[in-house]
Amino acid sequence: MTSVLLTGFEPFGGERVNPSWQAVSLLTGRRLDTVAVELPCVFSRSLVTLRDAIDEYRPDLVICVGQAGGRPDVTPERVAINLIDARIPDNAGSQPVDVPVIPGGPNAYFTTLPVKACVAGIMDAGLPASVSHTAGTYVCNQVFYGLMHLLDNDFPGVRGGFVHVPYTPEQAARTTAPSLAVHRAAEALEIIVDTALSVTEDLSTPAGTLH
Repeated sequence: MTSVLLTGFEPFGGERVNPSWQAVSLLTGRRLDTVAVELPCVFSRSLVTLRDAIDEYRPDLVICVGQAGGRPDVTPERVAINLIDARIPDNAGSQPVDVPVIPGGPNAYFTTLPVKACVAGIMDAGLPASVSHTAGTYVCNQVFYGLMHLLDNDFPGVRGGFVHVPYTPEQAARTTAPSLAVHRAAEALEIIVDTALSVTEDLSTPAGTLH
């Protein structure tokens, strides 16, 4: 059976929950081919935990998921950059600025997920989605870049990428930010999993931005 490793993050930035972990936990609860691991929102531990999970489960596909408060839709990420520039401290109080994720590593990695096909599938299901070209410069981008570096160097043949999900309605109630219910985010993630397992060549359709 094809195995899929999904990861989500612990809460950070004063939040009590993280929809990325809630959504992947919900999804793995109903799929026998998936496992879920919670990553710490800590620069010094996130990639160690991720590598340990890949070593333990030896998946065919890895999809890391994070929270993007303020975004209105589910956003598969296209490119990870070799940069950490933390606007806020992580959960251990660390706030690195202008340092590489991997010293000496490439400037960037592209996902190996068919992100345009994933977005098309999510939208066909009536859920909001778009391709994102930046995963930020916080722990989400660190994990995305670190994942692609691991797969490129140590786990050839394993596909992987990163997806951001919006706030939950409960989180957004304190702000004017858009939101998406956890079960809907889980539905979108399931479409991404199924698409990534069945599609090897992405759609050739426009998904770029002007700014």
